[in-house]
Amino acid sequence: MTNNQITGTTDRVSITYYTDPLCCWSWALEPQWRKLRYVFQNAISWRYCMGGLLPGWNQFSDGVNTVNRPAQMGPIWMEAAHISGMPIHNQVWIKNPPASSYLACIAVKCAELQSTTLGERYLRLLREAVMLRGENIAVQSTLLKIAGSLASTESSGFDLNRFQQDLENDRGLEAFRKDLNEVQSRGINRFPTLVFSSTHHASLLVTGYRPYTALVDVLRQMIPEIETQQQPITQEGFIEYWGSLTQRELDEATNQNGVLKKLEA
Repeated sequence: MTNNQITGTTDRVSITYYTDPLCCWSWALEPQWRKLRYVFQNAISWRYCMGGLLPGWNQFSDGVNTVNRPAQMGPIWMEAAHISGMPIHNQVWIKNPPASSYLACIAVKCAELQSTTLGERYLRLLREAVMLRGENIAVQSTLLKIAGSLASTESSGFDLNRFQQDLENDRGLEAFRKDLNEVQSRGINRFPTLVFSSTHHASLLVTGYRPYTALVDVLRQMIPEIETQQQPITQEGFIEYWGSLTQRELDEATNQNGVLKKLEA
């Protein structure tokens, strides 16, 4: 995956993405978000802000969805999987429920202290761990295992020792506190929330799961002449750009609606 350097435009859109590693609707949005990033890669920039979705079950109550304990989260994840088509391991809330998302958020910030690219790559690995494999990302040993897999990736440049130190010396915690303060000051209370900003247009806010076309509409509201990639998306090019992908993400990118054939080994 490339970084978020911007070239070739006189104006661009900056996107702040408020999210959380345990947010199933953020995972559901990955196909649209990744396609948007790929198609408009030369005209947008972005950053992630960790929202702290689940402080702990003693401090959590979702009155809208009637969720007060882990087992009640499973149906929400089932709904996200059904609506989005993304694979989601909802049984984690029965078999090994995370106690909080705070430590996972801190871990993302620890990776991000090394680079924004590494922060995003680590966030993706966290999501794959919990959403695809049902791993408990509230446990420090799981977070370190995922960090180790990132460090073992060729040319990642990820420093595992520094990551572990920042997880323990409060540097990651302080970075997460800044994110929490931003979330609270902006009144963000639902994830995902994306704030689109540009020099010549008032900021626009998009909350919740949305189709790809809705995200594109926001970009074009802000910059009608916004640039896109000239070449059509190919399976090979999209895989090379992102690396790890679900079938649903490939389908979204190539507009196959679930009938995309598997790539040959």
